[in-house]
Amino acid sequence: MNHKSVPTEAPTFLDVLRAREIINHYLKPTSLHRYPAIDELVGAYVYVKHENHQPTCAFKVRGGINLVSQLAHEEKARGVATASTGNHGQSIAYAARLFGVPAVIVVPEKANPVKVDAIKSHGAEIVFHGRDFDDAKEFCEILAREKRMRFISSGDEPLLIAGVATHTLEILEEKPDIEMIVVPIGGGSGAAGACIVAKAINPKIKVIGVQASAASAAYLTWKSRTWSESKMETFAEGLATRTPFMLPQQILWEHLDDFLLVSDEEMKKATLIYLEKAKTLAEPAGAASLAAALHLKDKVQGKTVALILSGGNISPEQLRNFLTA
Repeated sequence: MNHKSVPTEAPTFLDVLRAREIINHYLKPTSLHRYPAIDELVGAYVYVKHENHQPTCAFKVRGGINLVSQLAHEEKARGVATASTGNHGQSIAYAARLFGVPAVIVVPEKANPVKVDAIKSHGAEIVFHGRDFDDAKEFCEILAREKRMRFISSGDEPLLIAGVATHTLEILEEKPDIEMIVVPIGGGSGAAGACIVAKAINPKIKVIGVQASAASAAYLTWKSRTWSESKMETFAEGLATRTPFMLPQQILWEHLDDFLLVSDEEMKKATLIYLEKAKTLAEPAGAASLAAALHLKDKVQGKTVALILSGGNISPEQLRNFLTA
């Protein structure tokens, strides 16, 4: 398949409603909280969507459950294979155990040990390969073909996007007057899902994507409207991709209102703000939406803003480094 092509049709708002029906059997809605100290820092009415409270401590479990639950019986019997830096792998491993499906997760050789241990705890087989996510993904596609397993892309899967989009559905059901939603972007499934829901419910809602400046493939692709590769030098592994996923991009090109980049230092600062002001644990990728809100301070003054805290799988070593640096 041409890596610049869109592999399949984008999910619809109806697909998200169907996903919600499935996911509600297995997951409770996550918390949506305001913290006065964060309101003051940002200068807005800030609602934090706590996807770090999921059983895998990340939003992607929504997509994993939606996709694996709908696999054909034959696909479930053969098993699934996917590549991940951690959170997506956890989501597939969690869902695979839930539905009795064998799972192989390929991770980079230096993957976050907290995330790797979590994947193992769900019973999936771990394979280490390559220096980064893209190396792992290429190897996983070959492995899946050899083992006749169902390869699951971490971005170009309509059922994954529809599943993760339920986080925005929950936000707007609880707080329909939200004016802006800020979403971290690695592959882009979370932001694409946010766009589908927000624009269906109220087209006036602004959806803002944020990516690491040191791994900006999705940003460059969105900006140029053409497939673009980038360097991959961020410590935020949830945002660490060298190449874009084109199905989310198709949705982002049509619906995303703005896209900005934040530095690793800004994500580190936001991680520590969450720890101090909200007493909650965020990984750098999960804190990227808060970093973006601080970056956009002049533009969000007085607005009602939702920040998707997409995950909390930070390693003890990384947290110690943040606290002592």
